[in-house]
Amino acid sequence: MRNFSLFVLVLLAVSWLLPSCVHELVVPEAPDVIPADTVVIEPVETIPDIPVDSVDLTGVPCDPDTVYFQNTILPLLNSSCAKSGCHDVQTHEEGVIMSDYSNIMKEVKAGNPNQSKVYKVLFENGDEKMPPPPDPDLTTAQKALIKKWIEQGAKNNVCNENYGQGCSTDNVTYTEFISPLFANYCNGCHSGNAPSGNLDLTTYNNVKASAQSGKLYGSITYEAGFKPMPDGGNKLSDCFISKVKGWIDAGMPQ
Repeated sequence: MRNFSLFVLVLLAVSWLLPSCVHELVVPEAPDVIPADTVVIEPVETIPDIPVDSVDLTGVPCDPDTVYFQNTILPLLNSSCAKSGCHDVQTHEEGVIMSDYSNIMKEVKAGNPNQSKVYKVLFENGDEKMPPPPDPDLTTAQKALIKKWIEQGAKNNVCNENYGQGCSTDNVTYTEFISPLFANYCNGCHSGNAPSGNLDLTTYNNVKASAQSGKLYGSITYEAGFKPMPDGGNKLSDCFISKVKGWIDAGMPQ
C-alpha cells in the first residue's frame, strides 16, 4: 500500500511540473475554387429611379380619321359664327345660336351635310352667305371638316389630343402648332378687313407682336386686365396654354 501511495505522489508531482496544454482553434484556409453548389451572396447595387414623363391616359385617344365636335367643330363655329352681332347667345341673329351642341344641331341633319343649313350657308351668296362679309370665308379644309363631321353622324364627341404622351412643350413652332391652333380658335374674329379689336392674328409677325406685348398670354389665361379669349368660346385646355407659353419662352420660333 505504501508503494502505491508513493507512486501516486510521483505522478502528481510530474503533472504539476509539466506546462499546461493550450488548444488553439485551427481555421482551414479558404479553397481557391468555390464548389459548384455553393451559393455566393453578392452586395446588391442600388439603382436610382429613372424619371418618366407624365402620361395622360384619360379620356379617348384621337383617331386621325374622326372629326371631333368638342376639339374641332365647336371652337371653329364659336370663332367664326358665335360672336357678338351674329350667332352668339345674346344676339342670336335670326334665332340661330352657334355656341353649343344642342343649338348647333338645330341646323344639322346628321349624316347629310347637303341638307344641313350649317354647312349649306358656307357656299351661299349675298345675305345668306356665312360668315357674312366682310368676315373671311372658312378655308376649304375647314369646310371639309364640317362636312366630314356631319357625315360621321354629327356626334357630340371629344378626344384627348395628348393621350399616352403627356403634354410636351418642347419644340413648339408657329407653323406646326400656333398657326393651326389660331385658325381654329381665333381667326374667325381676328382676320379680314375688320378684325375684332383691330387685331389680325393670321400672320406670324402679328401673333409674335401680340405675344411680345403680353396680351396674347394674358388673354388666353384669363388674367385680370385682359379680355378672355377665345371670345365667347371655351377656355383653351391647360395643355394648349402650356404649349403657347413654351413657344413664347423659346423665343417664338417660326
